[in-house]
Amino acid sequence: MKKILITGGCGFLGSNLCFHGLENGYEIHLIDNLRRKGSKANLDWLIKAGLKSYFLVDICNQREVEKIIKKLMPDVVFHLAGQVAMINSIENPFEDFQINALGSLIILEAIRKFSPETEIIYSSTNKVYGDLKEYKIIESEKRYELLDYPNGFDEKTKIDFQSPYGCSKGSADQYMQDYNRIYDIKSTVFRHSTLYGGRQFSTYEQGWISWFCSQAIKQKYTNYNKPFTISGNGKQVRDILHIKDAILLYYTAAENMIKISGGCYNIGGGQDNSISIIELIQFLENELDYNLNYTFLPWRSSDQKVFISDITKIQSELNWEVNVENSQGIKMMI
Repeated sequence: MKKILITGGCGFLGSNLCFHGLENGYEIHLIDNLRRKGSKANLDWLIKAGLKSYFLVDICNQREVEKIIKKLMPDVVFHLAGQVAMINSIENPFEDFQINALGSLIILEAIRKFSPETEIIYSSTNKVYGDLKEYKIIESEKRYELLDYPNGFDEKTKIDFQSPYGCSKGSADQYMQDYNRIYDIKSTVFRHSTLYGGRQFSTYEQGWISWFCSQAIKQKYTNYNKPFTISGNGKQVRDILHIKDAILLYYTAAENMIKISGGCYNIGGGQDNSISIIELIQFLENELDYNLNYTFLPWRSSDQKVFISDITKIQSELNWEVNVENSQGIKMMI
């Protein structure tokens, strides 16, 4: 079994990948600085599951990261550590750059210098495509809809970094590709749409499926009457991918890096698993049999009205499929 190092291993995606690896005989190591909400709870969960090797280190600490890579020489790195909230990037763009861009470069350099055979899968974002305002979008009763891309956006969509978050994640995205071209580092980029599932510990700034589910449950079961808020008109659409399908993707990729090394892939639930905020709210109201209390705020800067991933490329190259449908996954969240 492969030796896998997971940066951001106590986050939502990282902890789930770690748990799966431990259950299936992989040698798992993780790096995390435990700054994010829920990360300590996830670490405790993983230790109970048998995790023995973890490093409480910030990925911006070049000396410590290099020591870890040199010592472990992992077969694969799942590089997930990052600043993930658009609002936080706007409030503190320098910190956002340090974590997302510089931290990723430190990981790449450590691999180049001390473990050049290590393969790396980077968790990027659909925000590298900008706000997509130049594409034809129509507004219907409950959602925005793409006219020109019925299957969603593919990897040929124009790169257009916007917002500090888009710039920092996009910079790392491009470094991953360039280290493959210049140094022959076996890197792959996954440009994620929305991920959701257990152990997400969402906040107002990040993890919208989990956030709205938790707000709905709070109103239904605790008599909490204060309205939650929706930025924009709630017709924004994303394709959503359940964590179970993401886990399968990452481990399938880790076992087949020869097929996808050097590539970039849009990752999500695809057109069939797209949903707007309003559609999610109505689904929650039906499931909980409860009228939710919410209000609207102005649009967030650089918010995409629609992003749906065309996942044809990753499906064809890895024979990977989405198994958890929206309704099933959201019920699991509830």
